[in-house]
Amino acid sequence: MSVFPPVFGPKAVWRDLKNFLVNQDREKVIGLTLALLVTGIVLILFFVDSKVNTEGAPIVIYTDSWNADRSDAEIIADQQRDQAEAERRAAERRQTYQDLANAVGMDDIN
Repeated sequence: MSVFPPVFGPKAVWRDLKNFLVNQDREKVIGLTLALLVTGIVLILFFVDSKVNTEGAPIVIYTDSWNADRSDAEIIADQQRDQAEAERRAAERRQTYQDLANAVGMDDIN
């Protein structure tokens, strides 16, 4: 005694489906068609959506160009100026968070 039903070929399956559809009410055939159509549309949308915006945004890197004959003093001055600017931005950010903490009632967030 086999557990699985006998395997039929594609021709038998199509013939069976055709006989099933011919012997059903018109409403059932319309309902089956609409159900298959909606399911197909949903599957197509899933496949299409999986291909949209998967690359991510392009990364743009800006570089500075300097003369090759800069002196060491100019390089050090540029580095000190950049360091001072970074420290100023950090102090502004720290002050913003401190103001926010004071606004919500926290005494000190250090």
